[in-house]
Amino acid sequence: MSSTVYERVSTILVENFGVEADKISADATFEDLDLDSLDLVEFSLAAEEELGVRIEDEEAEALGTLGDAVKLLEDKGATPGEG
Repeated sequence: MSSTVYERVSTILVENFGVEADKISADATFEDLDLDSLDLVEFSLAAEEELGVRIEDEEAEALGTLGDAVKLLEDKGATPGEG
């Protein structure tokens, strides 16, 4: 897991959704982070913009943990800071 993508995703969660940094871990589910399905859509859009990749709705719905999201973004060639 790329620490750079993980760090950018963590920053998005803290800055855009007010998630407490100490709650963030690769094993955390979006439910653990108090994010609902609408938040997940907004997270996907923010990650797309920040990391320069497209996340399909079906892919977002299938994410179980934050680690799953980071892996998906990495697999899609996420580029932090160039979105």
